[in-house]
Amino acid sequence: MANYSLNKTVYDSTQYKKVVDTSFSQLAPPLPPKEDTITVGEFFTYYNTIFYDIPTNGSINSHEYLVKTSGEYINASAPNEEVQLLLDEITSLRQQLLEVQQQVINLQTSSSLNI
Repeated sequence: MANYSLNKTVYDSTQYKKVVDTSFSQLAPPLPPKEDTITVGEFFTYYNTIFYDIPTNGSINSHEYLVKTSGEYINASAPNEEVQLLLDEITSLRQQLLEVQQQVINLQTSSSLNI
């Protein structure tokens, strides 16, 4: 039977954090290098520079795509609801105008018959 000598090293809490890596760096994907990112201001400078080079329509890399994805992000359907309410009001006002015009025609017709 062989004898083995076991040694146990004990660290206090301040030494432990210096010796043992307690972050979960191996579980998380690495962050992209910082120099590959651009600021929002730089993005819009580039965007304005290549504005006319961007295709108008397309499922990706187009103005249509930018409008669609940005619209979804800001919930752009809300203004469409406002537009629909205004269109409904216009329809109602047109109906009222038509009724008043019909009353005017009826009055003119009845007054010309009475003469």
